[in-house]
Amino acid sequence: MPLALLKYGLSSEYPVEVDLPAPKELKPAYDVVIIGGGGHGLATAYYLAKYHGVTNVAVLEKSYLGGGNTARNTAVIRSNYLTSEGVRFYAESVRMFKELSNEFDFNIMYSERGQLTLAHTDATVRAFRQRAEVNKHFGGRTEMIDRQQIRELVPTLNLDPGHIPVLAGLWHIDGATARHDAVAWGYAKQAAKRGVEIHQLTEVQDFIVENGRVTTVRTNRGDVRCGCVVQAVAGASSLLMNKLNIKAPIHTYPLQAMVTQPFKPFLDPLVSSSALHCYVQQTSRGEIVFGGGSDPYPLYNTRSTLDLKESLLAHAIEMFPFMAGAKLMRQWAGSTDMTPDYSPIMGRSPLDNYYLDAGWGTWGFKATPICGWTMAELVATGKTPALIKPFALERFSTFRQVNEMGATAASH
Repeated sequence: MPLALLKYGLSSEYPVEVDLPAPKELKPAYDVVIIGGGGHGLATAYYLAKYHGVTNVAVLEKSYLGGGNTARNTAVIRSNYLTSEGVRFYAESVRMFKELSNEFDFNIMYSERGQLTLAHTDATVRAFRQRAEVNKHFGGRTEMIDRQQIRELVPTLNLDPGHIPVLAGLWHIDGATARHDAVAWGYAKQAAKRGVEIHQLTEVQDFIVENGRVTTVRTNRGDVRCGCVVQAVAGASSLLMNKLNIKAPIHTYPLQAMVTQPFKPFLDPLVSSSALHCYVQQTSRGEIVFGGGSDPYPLYNTRSTLDLKESLLAHAIEMFPFMAGAKLMRQWAGSTDMTPDYSPIMGRSPLDNYYLDAGWGTWGFKATPICGWTMAELVATGKTPALIKPFALERFSTFRQVNEMGATAASH
């Protein structure tokens, strides 16, 4: 067998399909330039090519595909938000996630596990009741459960941590996870098959603007002319917008997470507590993932810190005391572009042909499919899809914010 495998691997007819074409030079011009080779940028390119026939597209990534926040999140997918606008948007994204493996003919390891959010106060219980009803109204599977139901769902959970006992829970059946790098590579592979060019190690450095339009994108590999530009750069959103004098209320904060050594499966649901600023889940490899709120200061950096580790793990141990002896295996961070109302900025910018996909904070991964779909529709047709109209940049000047504060698994 080893000799047969060696002959197979060295054969000139080795039948492995190449996911991406070999790197090539930038063309002088493209119909669409997408800045950012993460999930959102790649999804937009794929839907443009497959459903709108727009294939003269370049995706420019300053590092490697999916190496930014797409690879630095904890892969949670859900739609249990607060507002009708948010629930409708994310519920459609959950629906699309369920079909992605078939769409790509590529396994993204989608796993529906449910998300349990704990309520520790009477006020939280009341808020959760309203949240459950909003979710049900727009097709989400979310309901309130009591202590006994929580105990049956997660037997290892401590229902009386310190001075804040668990009173009830918000059980979101649609809560799920997926392999984040598989999502990025699935979109990249299928976009490349349809003629989209994906350029890694290509950093956008500046723009040439004429008559209120971006005519040229300047990169470390030369200039390219463009019909339009889509920005999808997550934590670096404000840096890129500053180059074009686009004003937006975005501040970037570090967001940290960590995992333990693997354990035998014991925790199927995703469990979170905004009062303890902590969420806990177990991966398919058995690792325990801990995450919490963003760091309390703006920073364009992805470094880990001891103080966050200590405070986050202290709360995690309150939820699951037996984990106190677990050994941490690794810790990492991403950079989150936060808006005042905790909702994204999607759609047109003050420049005629420059489109914004920014302000995602901690919920960018779960919006990947629907974000790509709606941004592609906007670019191809020039019409803003109804799902993303509430997230327009001008809402901050017309005082029509979409307030999702507190809708995260752990409050910021």
